[in-house]
Amino acid sequence: MKTNMDKIIKKTETDFGMPTLIENSCIEEAAVLCHSLGLRFIELNMNLPDYQTERIDLSRLKEIADKYGIYYTIHLDENLKICDFNRKVVKAYTETVLETIEIAKQLSAPILNMHFHEGVYFTLPDKKAYLLKQFENQYEEMLKIFRNTCDAAIGGSKIRICIENTRSFMLDFVEKGIGILLKSPVFGLTFDTGHNAGSGFKQFPLIERNIDRLYHMHLHDHSKDKGDHLPLGEGKLDIAEYLALAQNHNCRVLLETKTVEGVKKSAEWLKK
Repeated sequence: MKTNMDKIIKKTETDFGMPTLIENSCIEEAAVLCHSLGLRFIELNMNLPDYQTERIDLSRLKEIADKYGIYYTIHLDENLKICDFNRKVVKAYTETVLETIEIAKQLSAPILNMHFHEGVYFTLPDKKAYLLKQFENQYEEMLKIFRNTCDAAIGGSKIRICIENTRSFMLDFVEKGIGILLKSPVFGLTFDTGHNAGSGFKQFPLIERNIDRLYHMHLHDHSKDKGDHLPLGEGKLDIAEYLALAQNHNCRVLLETKTVEGVKKSAEWLKK
């Protein structure tokens, strides 16, 4: 395993990065850590107050990126609902995405990472009835409008909106919806290794069927007893296999642990 890993690390030109961490008091503190670990990018998390579109300080972010030789990707709000029967909700989230696309252009951020929200369901005696599946025509029309709006906004830039695997990836109507988005070249996929493992490895088949659209990876270890978002080497996953996958598809790799210590351990594991 160690020999195989050495070969992968020596051959790969993959960019590795780190997430926004609660422990970092400001973006410069995060950038210092990122640079010191030899990582290339920070994924700004829009669930946090400092990274709401109206609060982002573009000039400061550019200054920090230049100073420490890093760049940014952006994780969109996990509550993002691009399909909702309340048009005001859809309008607000779509406007947020459009504003984020403009921010990404200013920062030369290549990736916007998003979750695909499965929507509300009614619990029936024998099943869960998902409303987006029940009202399929309206669901698909909302997706097409969102796709075309993002396509026009991104234009000729190289920004990609990558959909991250979550529990929704195991739903047939979600796969169909993602297929609608992938008809535009501005959309792609993010592979989260821990989410997949936590589902019993049931989320990867959707990605595998669209493997040519895999652009981004959230890499962390996992085990049944310790759970998710573990530092590399502290769980049961075949990390070498995932690194090879990232290399073969030219994916950026986010070392997605939730603590400073966890990111340090993962970066050190890679260097070994």
